[in-house]
Amino acid sequence: MALFRRGAPASTLDFLVVGLGNPGREYERDRHNVGWQIIDELGQRHGASFKGKFSGRLAEVRVGDTRLALLKPETFMNESGRSVAPATSFFKVPLAQILVVHDEVDLETGRLQLRAGGGLAGHNGLRSIARSLGSQEFLRLRVGVGRPERGDPRPVADYVLSPFEPEDDSREIVVRAADAVGMLARDGLERARATVN
Repeated sequence: MALFRRGAPASTLDFLVVGLGNPGREYERDRHNVGWQIIDELGQRHGASFKGKFSGRLAEVRVGDTRLALLKPETFMNESGRSVAPATSFFKVPLAQILVVHDEVDLETGRLQLRAGGGLAGHNGLRSIARSLGSQEFLRLRVGVGRPERGDPRPVADYVLSPFEPEDDSREIVVRAADAVGMLARDGLERARATVN
């Protein structure tokens, strides 16, 4: 799994897993905060103890033999890179081992997609991270939140800053997404992608 150049200092981590969201109780249950919800689920599963670091909340956990750092940037979504870049630098983790977990309006609610690199799709959190890292070639777990339905007058920005509907079963979405992260940690990208996508 090591992707280091000869002579480059080895990372102390296998994956840096970043969940995107906004700080503040009023945003907790929003679709836009599904990344944070998934990090919380992973933290709970693996007995994580979060502490303030890198302008966010950080915990280190093991999934089998794989070492993960779980990071929730507390910079607000559009400044996520201010948290991710120093964490990346500290752990000396290569782009191919950074997983960003985020909401995705271009996927139907509940659909998951694991991918390496790709566009930014107008997502301010991804844009900030790409700018701070100087690359878009990090891994993403895209968590479908859908778009406003026909007849819903809300702009997309307001829609993502509102909670999931009860029929969306957000708990089930979060559990499946956390399972997908575990699968990536255990089985690697190709095998996990074949199952998750």
